[in-house]
Amino acid sequence: MTAFLLEVGTEELPAGFLSGALAQWRSRIPQTLEANSLAAETVEIYGTPRRLAVLITGLPSQQPDKEEEIKGPPAQAAFKDGQPTKAAEGFAKKQGVELSALEVRSTDKGDFVFVNKKTPGRPVAEILTELVPQWVWGLEGKRLMRWGSGDGRFSRPIRWLVALLDGDILPIELKNGEKIVKSGRISQVHRVLHPEPVSISHATEYVETLRSGYVIVSPEEREKIIIEQVKNTVQKLGGFTEIYPDLLEETTNLVEYPTSVVGKFEDEFLKLPTEVSTTVMVTHQRYFPVFKTAENKELLPNFVTVSNGDPTKSDIIAVGNERVIRARLADGRFFYEADLAKPLETFLPQLETVTFQEDLGSVRAKIERIVNIANLISQQLQLAENESNKIQRAALLCKADLVTQMVYEFPELQGIMGEKYALASGEDPEVAKAIFEHYLPRNADDIFPETLTGQIVGLADRLDTLISIFGLGLIPSGSSDPFALRRAANAIINITWFANLQINLEQLLTQIATHFATTFDKDRAFLIVTLREFFLQRIRTLLQEEKQIDYDLVNAVLGDDLEYTERALQDLLDVRDRAIYLQQIRKDGTLEKIYETINRSTRLAAQGDLDYQQLEPKTLINPELFQKSSESAFYNALVELVPQTQTAQQTRNYQLLIAALEKIAPTVSKFFDGEDSVLVMDADPNIKRNRLNLLGLLRNHGRVLADFGAIVKNL
Repeated sequence: MTAFLLEVGTEELPAGFLSGALAQWRSRIPQTLEANSLAAETVEIYGTPRRLAVLITGLPSQQPDKEEEIKGPPAQAAFKDGQPTKAAEGFAKKQGVELSALEVRSTDKGDFVFVNKKTPGRPVAEILTELVPQWVWGLEGKRLMRWGSGDGRFSRPIRWLVALLDGDILPIELKNGEKIVKSGRISQVHRVLHPEPVSISHATEYVETLRSGYVIVSPEEREKIIIEQVKNTVQKLGGFTEIYPDLLEETTNLVEYPTSVVGKFEDEFLKLPTEVSTTVMVTHQRYFPVFKTAENKELLPNFVTVSNGDPTKSDIIAVGNERVIRARLADGRFFYEADLAKPLETFLPQLETVTFQEDLGSVRAKIERIVNIANLISQQLQLAENESNKIQRAALLCKADLVTQMVYEFPELQGIMGEKYALASGEDPEVAKAIFEHYLPRNADDIFPETLTGQIVGLADRLDTLISIFGLGLIPSGSSDPFALRRAANAIINITWFANLQINLEQLLTQIATHFATTFDKDRAFLIVTLREFFLQRIRTLLQEEKQIDYDLVNAVLGDDLEYTERALQDLLDVRDRAIYLQQIRKDGTLEKIYETINRSTRLAAQGDLDYQQLEPKTLINPELFQKSSESAFYNALVELVPQTQTAQQTRNYQLLIAALEKIAPTVSKFFDGEDSVLVMDADPNIKRNRLNLLGLLRNHGRVLADFGAIVKNL
């Protein structure tokens, strides 16, 4: 078996590109090997700031020979009077065989010409020579560079190439116009600790050879070293640090030989809000902050950075980092003190100069819309005056910190500083907290706002963004969603579910869209329909992906008619509860007990003309038309079912409805299949309509929970 090493040496790669490139190669290289019938024992992907590499072991020396049976033209077209025709000759030539190799065989569609073709496997070296340029130039990423006159693009200039098949150099050239990089066995290692290049004698010796040059090529190993070093260093300081995943990944991709370095700063900077200091350290300087304990996130005047330099020079490296952090924290202190010099409310006029979106005006104009939408939600929830006042105040101030010096310099602190400045300005603590919370959740893993004020202001902000951007026709398509509207809609739904807010989203969309369409002279009807469809798709996605509800059960609670879609948007809590309950009764077997009865009734009822709203049998059914006792029993069961269904509707206790449907199921089965069964589609139109109405009423009772016609029995 054969081992193959490829190393693409470059100038320093951006950490983000390296992460993406590693992921792409981990997926793409095994796929291309399999597509070329090359089975490998292992495929290891490596990467550092100066290289991307793959080590493949257990490769065969060549592809296996390929035997295949190829079907050609019909026999009567290939041969005439026993002699081959042009069709036979053309087929043989195309397959590269002699005419004598053609065979006539019988098939279901008649006699056809076949040929058994054997293709010898190609040498692995030949295949790899073709694949390597595809692997390299096929990498995708942001801001790829193109140098020279070629079409090849890469993140940074490629400086060397190692390609070894076992111990032999595999001749490969990466061409990019006039630029050509040829393969060899020489690799560059650590710039500082081992400036001389190394020679790799065998593919399998790659990892250890580079380790001798102070390069740890495995990202996983570097990450493990960093975690261990940082934790041990912080422990010696008597503190605690958080291993931020993004910071860890970026740090891992910025070093080849990690060494933790301790730095310190003056105690006076501890007076800054912790969020300011940690943002400076983590986001801007890539330092690990040191806290007193895991529970007490009060900072110690230390930080830990990961160096790629000479470990013996750690003291000098620390001094340089301390100089930088001191300057950044001093800036933060200046901004903080300058912002505190005036109340948060006084920043509002400056928002007139900040554009939210070119056609939608300033952020100050957006605030007015948020205030109005928050008021609509408060009215829906029938909140007390003091609660509504807090919401209005928080909505007014929620973006004021955007024009503070601190947030201008550190945008990551929006909302965080707004809360602190609001408290310093004497605002109600709940108003201040809502300024921070209205941004939550910021991503799929974030927490939700806890206060009602924060929840409502967050909903209002996102509803304004969604409806305004949709109103301009900037609707997300494919992967393009520059305004993060999908995330905004998901947050609206998830906040509503998290807080159990009894809001009518359909009404809100209509009210806000109507006001927007009037103000900006847009098509109101089209905007409402588009928004409705967008939100229904987000509900569908969240139920399936986050709540783990089967697709057919989601279809059953959302339906495909206007009544059901409006119902879902009018009561987001109800559609969530119905979906979860359906999944529950499928799991415990209850759904199977009633499925056949309700589904069969639903299918037949479609042939009648009863609408979906009717539940009361006394006004629709004529008992004088009954011919069988099963009809009377069905009718009486429906009469008893009405109060139970109505209670289930009012309380959203759908267990009452399902229990009642379980009870009625045997009666309906006798109506269909018992000794006293009936023919629903009777020749008498009045009897037929009476029976279809019985079934339609049962369908409607079932639809209080779900459209059973959309449920798949054996999913």
